[in-house]
Amino acid sequence: MTLMPVSRSTRRVHHTHRTLSSPWATVGALVIAVVWTVPTLGLFISSIRPASQITTSGWWTFFAHPQTTMDNYSATMDFVSSGITVTQALVNSLTITIPATVLPITLALMVAYALAWIDFRGRHVLFVAIFSLQIVPLQMLLVPLLKLYSGGVVIAGTQIIPGFPANSLGSGFAQVWITHAMSALPLATFMFHNALATIPVDIMEAAQIDGAGHGQIFRRLAMPLVLPTIASYAIFQFLWVWNDLLVATIFTSGRNAPVTKILADLSGVYGQQWYLLTAGTFVAIVVPLIVFFALQRFFVRGLLAGSTKG
Repeated sequence: MTLMPVSRSTRRVHHTHRTLSSPWATVGALVIAVVWTVPTLGLFISSIRPASQITTSGWWTFFAHPQTTMDNYSATMDFVSSGITVTQALVNSLTITIPATVLPITLALMVAYALAWIDFRGRHVLFVAIFSLQIVPLQMLLVPLLKLYSGGVVIAGTQIIPGFPANSLGSGFAQVWITHAMSALPLATFMFHNALATIPVDIMEAAQIDGAGHGQIFRRLAMPLVLPTIASYAIFQFLWVWNDLLVATIFTSGRNAPVTKILADLSGVYGQQWYLLTAGTFVAIVVPLIVFFALQRFFVRGLLAGSTKG
């Protein structure tokens, strides 16, 4: 019996697998994990220490003289800025983040499916054009979007696209949703297109032979198969929007402010209460951690989707 020769790419994959699974690679991964975890641990310890100790000694001295208190959390949650508390700001962050995550995923999925499986003229050029929009920085969009939201689009003295009502609750959230969705669509379309393109042609043709249209194929076949990619991108988008301060500073105000904007006021006018930032920051990272751990089983599979064929 003649054995099939091993291709160069297969040998490269085996070599990479042996390298990444070696004891030294494991030790390196553990070191990186510790380096990333230590600041979080220090943040948590500082958040439960008395203010007098936080301002006079480092967090590592907690192990020599441990003293705990929840006063920092109480003061943080009762802190009022722009007419709202930190608790309300957390609710605002959820109100901003969830639609700003769902909206681009929904739109990008439909666009990616059309580009991957609907044959029309110029779809490859359109895909490259959409992907190339990633090079446009968000900062370049802020001034045009601000003009659009405030006054709409006026051509030849006629208002083609109306602007949002000034200082209204809905407009503040809608502006942030649209801005984050616009900036997220190129990368989301690219990731979903690559994942959808790896679905075997035989499966798609079998569904069409059974009489399924593009709508049924999209809902019942394509979306379940790319669920890991959807979950992995949802993690990224949720974290980006939740931790955003630039868009929140420009397009939100007053009672619409998210937690990132309120945290900037926790230290006080002259920074006397900077120790409250430890508790406030730890409260702010709890929700992203919950989202990440809830979807982490899809994370690696989603990132690798579209990287191989067959």
